[in-house]
Amino acid sequence: MKTKPFLPILFLLALPLIRTYAQQAQPLTLDRAVELALQNNHLLNVRKLQVAEKEAKVAEDRIKRYPVASVSSSYQYNVNLGSLVIEQGSFGALPLGGTNIQLPNEQKTFPLGKHHNFNAGVTVYQPITQLGKIRTGIEVAQTDAELARKEQSRASLQITQAIEKLYYGLLITEKQQEEANAKIRLAQMRLYDVESALLSGKTLDVNKAGLQANIADEEQNLLKLQIQTDDYMADLKQLTGIEADSITLAGTPGSPTPGAPPIGAPGPLDSYQANAAISNNDIKIANLTEIKTQKAIRAAEQSNLPDVGLVAGYSYQTGNLLFPNNNPFLGAQLKWNIQDLIANREVIRQRHFLSEQARENLINTQNQVKNDVAKTYRKLTQATALIAVAEKAVKYRTEELKVQTDKQASGLNLEADLLNTRSLLAKSEADLLAAQLNYRLAFSDLLRLTSE
Repeated sequence: MKTKPFLPILFLLALPLIRTYAQQAQPLTLDRAVELALQNNHLLNVRKLQVAEKEAKVAEDRIKRYPVASVSSSYQYNVNLGSLVIEQGSFGALPLGGTNIQLPNEQKTFPLGKHHNFNAGVTVYQPITQLGKIRTGIEVAQTDAELARKEQSRASLQITQAIEKLYYGLLITEKQQEEANAKIRLAQMRLYDVESALLSGKTLDVNKAGLQANIADEEQNLLKLQIQTDDYMADLKQLTGIEADSITLAGTPGSPTPGAPPIGAPGPLDSYQANAAISNNDIKIANLTEIKTQKAIRAAEQSNLPDVGLVAGYSYQTGNLLFPNNNPFLGAQLKWNIQDLIANREVIRQRHFLSEQARENLINTQNQVKNDVAKTYRKLTQATALIAVAEKAVKYRTEELKVQTDKQASGLNLEADLLNTRSLLAKSEADLLAAQLNYRLAFSDLLRLTSE
C-alpha cells in the first residue's frame, strides 16, 4: 500500500525516456539505408581490411631496399683447451762461451684458449643486384593494393544496388498488399450480396463457390506478399545492421520517390561507351591483372642475376687468444644458386601463360562491358517510357477515385465501385514503383559501368 503514491512519480520519470524512444523511430529513407549498409556491412568491412592489408604489404616490401642488420651472440664453455707445445731445442742451439744453449732450453707450453668463450657481433648487408627485383616486388604489391581498392569500390556499388532492390521491393509489395486487400473486400461484398439475394429468393443462377474461390485466391496472394515482405525486411536488416524489430520506410503512399535520380532521356550511347572504356571498374581490374602478370615476368627474369651485396660489421670475442678481441670488417658477398637458373625458366614460362590469360580476359571484359552498356542503355530508355505511361495511369486512377468518392458521398454509386477503383489505383501505383525501380537499377548499372 505504501508504494502506490510512488507509481505516478515513476511514470513521470519514465515519460521522457518513452518520448525519446518514440522520436528515434523515424522512417527509414533510401539514402539512410544505403549509408547504414556501407557503414555496417561486414562483407564491405572485409574489403576495407583487405585494402589495409595490401597497403601494409607495400610498406613491408619497401623496407627490403634498405640494409639488413643482424645481431648475434654466443657463449661456450670449453672443457678441454688446445695448447701450443715447443719442444726443447726446436729452434736450434746458440753457441755461447764454448757451450751450446738450446733454444728453447726447455719444453714450453702455451694455452691457445680459455674455458669461457663469448662472441658478439653485428653484421650489415646491403643488396645491390637484387634492388631491381625488390623494386618490381614493390610495384606488384602496389598493383595488388589498387586491385583491392577496385574490389572494394565494386562491392560498394553491389551493396547499394541490393539496398535499392530491397527498398523498392518493400514499397512495391506494400502497394500490392493494398491491392489484394481491396480485392478481398470487394469479393466479400459481392459474396454478401449474392448470399442476401439467395436468402430472399431474388436470384438462383449465381456462382457462390466461384466468389468464395476468388476470396481464397486473394487471401493466398496476400499471404505470399506478407511472406515476401518479411524476407525483404530480414535481408534489409542484415545488410544495414539495423536491429529494430520493425522498420518504417519513408516512401509512403503519396510521397515522392526517395532519392530517385532525375528522370529524362539519357545522353548519347557513344559517350557512355567512351566513358566505360576509360573508367569502368571491371576493365581497370582486368587491366591491373595484366600489368601484374607482366611485372611478375620481369621479377622472374631478374631472379637469374646473382645476389651480390656489400657486407660490413663489428665483432667482439673473448676466450680465443689467436683472434683480436675487437674486429671491425668490410667486404662483399656473392650468392648464386645454379639450380634456380634452370628451374626459373619454367617459372618464366608459367608467368607468360598467365600474362596471355590476363590479356584474353581483358579483351573479353572490354567486349562484355561494351555490350552491357548498350543493353543497360536500352533498359534505361525503356524504363523512362514506362515511367511516363505509369504516371499517367496513376494520375487518371487518382482522378477516378476522386470521382467515385464524390459519387458515394452523393449516394450515386456503390461501395463496391469505390473498392474496385482503390484496387486499380493501388495496382497502378505498384506498377509505377516497379517502373521507377527498373529505372534506378538501370541508372545505377549505367553509372557502375561508366564510372569508377
